[in-house]
Amino acid sequence: MTTRTEIALTVANRLDRSVSRALPAALVRHPRRCPACGYSGRFSTAWALTGRRAEAYCPACHAAERHRLQALVVDVLSSRLDLTTMSMLHIAPEPILAKRFWNEFASYTTADLVRDDVDLNFDITNAPLEDGSYDVVYASHVLEHIPDDRAAIAEIHRILAPGGFAVLPVPIVCERTIEYPEPVESEAGHVRAPGPDYFERFAAFDAVEVFHSSDFSEEPQVYIVEDRSRYPNRHAPFRTPTPGRRHEDMVPVCTKG
Repeated sequence: MTTRTEIALTVANRLDRSVSRALPAALVRHPRRCPACGYSGRFSTAWALTGRRAEAYCPACHAAERHRLQALVVDVLSSRLDLTTMSMLHIAPEPILAKRFWNEFASYTTADLVRDDVDLNFDITNAPLEDGSYDVVYASHVLEHIPDDRAAIAEIHRILAPGGFAVLPVPIVCERTIEYPEPVESEAGHVRAPGPDYFERFAAFDAVEVFHSSDFSEEPQVYIVEDRSRYPNRHAPFRTPTPGRRHEDMVPVCTKG
């Protein structure tokens, strides 16, 4: 059941996005640019149970920090590779990136455990797909929801074609990964809080290239700007405190030889 607090946060987010879009560009002191849609102007604040994130959303396409960073990473990948010859499997597809992938890849397939707006429904820990089925597997902020994430990673590696790559970002919210004793609903059902060490679980891949917020300019604002010093709390009961208010996001690109 939605609580009054959650309703208030939803209203605050909508108001902030409306104000951001209405504000004339000339009045924005440090205008931002969204690499996902091309919007330029003020980014809006994200209000959530786990805290406030400054300059989190593009008010035009609703791209969050992670979407903007991933759009920049895909720009880099498309400059290196001919994506128009490759097939992609997009797990738990986000509309913000789905349209681009549909247009950019030779074939584009979407999948999810339960959603009815995708091409395939299956459990990624036991995928009914042949070995080497896809050149690219894209699963953004998926693995932190899966208790047996190592099985999911093994399946992604199996269905990836030799020479292909998987893009597997997770929310980096702690200095070291913490496994939860139970899912936390106020964290969207997460079963762990990943840290940078989480990428060690991708050891089966031949190479893992990690892109950081600091690899790109300030204009698209791809940092997570929030206070993590107050963890743990009732909405994030297992997270550990992290100093600072500006935290790097990371996108691992895992290549299969």
